[in-house]
Amino acid sequence: MSAQKTNRNSRFLIAVALVGSAAFVAGCTQRDSIVVGAIPDDYRTNHPIVIAEKQEKIDIPVGLNDYQMTRVQRTALTGFMSRYDGKAAPMVNLMVPYGSANSAAASRIAAQFASHLHRAGVPQNRVVQQHYQAPADASAPIRITYANMRAQVASNCGRWPEDMLARVDNKHWANFGCSYQNNLAAQIANPADLLTPRETTPIDAQNRSNAIDQYQRRQVAPEFIGTSEINY
Repeated sequence: MSAQKTNRNSRFLIAVALVGSAAFVAGCTQRDSIVVGAIPDDYRTNHPIVIAEKQEKIDIPVGLNDYQMTRVQRTALTGFMSRYDGKAAPMVNLMVPYGSANSAAASRIAAQFASHLHRAGVPQNRVVQQHYQAPADASAPIRITYANMRAQVASNCGRWPEDMLARVDNKHWANFGCSYQNNLAAQIANPADLLTPRETTPIDAQNRSNAIDQYQRRQVAPEFIGTSEINY
């Protein structure tokens, strides 16, 4: 009788040990999933790309004896205004230096800048000329500004609130992904693409008919054969 009782006690202790081991393993697994789940931080959430109004600006130097707009100035102005939205027609500000050594030349060149902007499509009443005080011994530039809708990152890069080597939670640091988001935003030609897809262009019926005809005839387009490295 004592031997049977001993066997029952042994089986009971083994069962208790197995249940305890399973609970311990389950507890360890739960803790591991929590730690692993906390590793990734979405840089798109930390540094989101937003569409907002931004002041485009450029400083174009003016020589002391400039009488006509130079080729360098014209090229710089044309490239800068290539992002100007003629339909929205934001105000264009010409900031002309006053009191500087080249103030007289700057006034002449600013008038030519305004004429160039009008010919480029900026409405007559959307160009405003203002003056700013400049040092007397300096050749100050003409600053041109206008508002434009741009894709940009909401937060500023270069934030290091803590030592990245001192982190023990295995998470991304505050500045992680900021430069990547800024570079991506700078490459977006049309910020509206982030809001909604563009309208589809009209179908080229003739091109579609030719493509369907070649497919039905099991033919390969001649322009494809000329550029392909495979002999058909």
